[in-house]
Amino acid sequence: MIDTAERSFLFLLASARLDGNTELLARRAAAALPAGTGQRWLRLSEHRLSPFPDRRHEGDGGYPRPEGAERVLLEATLAATDVVIASPLYWYSVSADAKPYLDHWAGWMRVPGYDFRARMAGKTLWGVTALSTEEFEVADPLVGTLRLSGEYLGMRWGGALLGLANRPGQVAGDERALAAADRFFG
Repeated sequence: MIDTAERSFLFLLASARLDGNTELLARRAAAALPAGTGQRWLRLSEHRLSPFPDRRHEGDGGYPRPEGAERVLLEATLAATDVVIASPLYWYSVSADAKPYLDHWAGWMRVPGYDFRARMAGKTLWGVTALSTEEFEVADPLVGTLRLSGEYLGMRWGGALLGLANRPGQVAGDERALAAADRFFG
């Protein structure tokens, strides 16, 4: 069981739809966390990131200190012990809001003073997604993107919670996904 005194979850909602199936599934899983477990919820559509500028091979390869939404996301990510990316399956991968967040990790590793890579090591990365087919293997690219991105930084992979849904609210009828959500973080 998770030690609530030590854990802090960052839930990154990456859906184009408010209160969509992926978010509903993530909230169901979060509700099963022990009382007192830290939770912070950020909707990536409200913290838009610009396209990632790859400067690794330009001059000193450094990146300026983030400002605005980028700074909020960077600092929230570093403050959490567990990062949950709740992204619907869009064309077999993460959503358009989730991808820039992951892309910016490459720059955050190079921002002086943050020690992003070292501070991410040992955290746990989780994925939550809703998809519209019972052929769950179509989510393998999304799961692989998250798992491999986390492993690159030395993070643990917590797993992926998959729910079957297409129309709004439909995940509430996926009894298998709801049961899995109730024990996902435990």
